[in-house]
Amino acid sequence: MRHIAAHGSGQRMIDARIHASAGGAILFDAGLAAQADEAWFDPGAWQARGLLEGHGGGRGRVAFVRAPFGACALRHYHRGGMVARALGDRYLWTGMENTRGFAEFRLLAALRERGLPVPAPVAARYRRRGVHYTADLLTRRIESAQTLAQCLHANSADAHLLQRVGALVARFHAVGVYHADLNAHNVLVAPDGLHLIDFDRGELRAPARGWQRANLARLRRSLRKVLGADGAGTGDFDATRWTPLMRGYETAMEAA
Repeated sequence: MRHIAAHGSGQRMIDARIHASAGGAILFDAGLAAQADEAWFDPGAWQARGLLEGHGGGRGRVAFVRAPFGACALRHYHRGGMVARALGDRYLWTGMENTRGFAEFRLLAALRERGLPVPAPVAARYRRRGVHYTADLLTRRIESAQTLAQCLHANSADAHLLQRVGALVARFHAVGVYHADLNAHNVLVAPDGLHLIDFDRGELRAPARGWQRANLARLRRSLRKVLGADGAGTGDFDATRWTPLMRGYETAMEAA
């Protein structure tokens, strides 16, 4: 077992360790459990113990579980698009630290070091078979939260909330955080504030207007899709939705 400590800033230090497992390895936070357990990544095992609380949507195959160390979200990585028909949940092996789960665990730990509002990583696993591998990630769940998409559907995303969303995105962009799938489903609105989730393929980059604008354009398309192609029922999309969000973004970027 190899010890890699992550030093926290304002949050509990993540004591990241690697444990060899059947056909692969598990990266886990030893501050939550002394040993990693293969059963953590099996929804059926949680269900057998009466600790499976439900499933989320999307291709990520998310299961919500009530672990001894708190409520968690378990995601099995699964490809999207046309390539999913051929490879499903298999990815090309290019090294342990490049596996989807390990990379996202490391990124989440780094973002929490910076005090950013992201889920705490609990454990990541890969299983290798030949030139391919499969991967899973267990994170702490942001409880009592709604997605921004749900708020938009419920017509509860007012100008103030959208300004806060813009400021949230700016907070990440200002320190070079690239979110590969910035959309209305990956922004959570919780009693303790706003959070970003799902950092698969995310990375830390030098801040630059090019990728930041592309990130914002992706979020804009997502909001329009959630509201309907023409922002149905919302009046003018730019005036009522996008302008408040960008106002919050630009103000926060100027202050960063």
